[in-house]
Amino acid sequence: MKCPFCHHLEDRVVDSRLAKEGEVIRRRRECLNCKRRVTTYERFDEVLPMVIKKDGRREAYDRRKVLAGLRKACEKRSISGATIESVADHIEKKLQEQGESEIPSQPIGELIMVELHQLDHVAYVRFASVYREFQDIKQFSETVKTLDQTRPKR
Repeated sequence: MKCPFCHHLEDRVVDSRLAKEGEVIRRRRECLNCKRRVTTYERFDEVLPMVIKKDGRREAYDRRKVLAGLRKACEKRSISGATIESVADHIEKKLQEQGESEIPSQPIGELIMVELHQLDHVAYVRFASVYREFQDIKQFSETVKTLDQTRPKR
């Protein structure tokens, strides 16, 4: 693997350990030329479905798009980056379990909504407002009202 600092092609693995419940191997590598260390992550090359967009176009599933939507919804909330990554992992796992080669974008959005509903109600409403294309305040208030109905009684 090419060193990101000096671009030398040879390194040695200093440390390896399992990460993300054994689904990833984290490796610390040391460049044999400049002696700087980097961390790499090794995982299976997962086959995720093609996404069928609303207009019928097909594109490869893009984790970055899911993460961008989650980050935007969770912006200025007390939700860690690790938690957001974990939500994205959970969504991908569910998509893989379905075993489909193609999936409409709608079920992906619904999976995100389910995860955000459990994680943070403000993030859920933010995401829902964009995903469901709210046009007026009435749609916001209806969504908040459903959250009030699902909140456990104290």
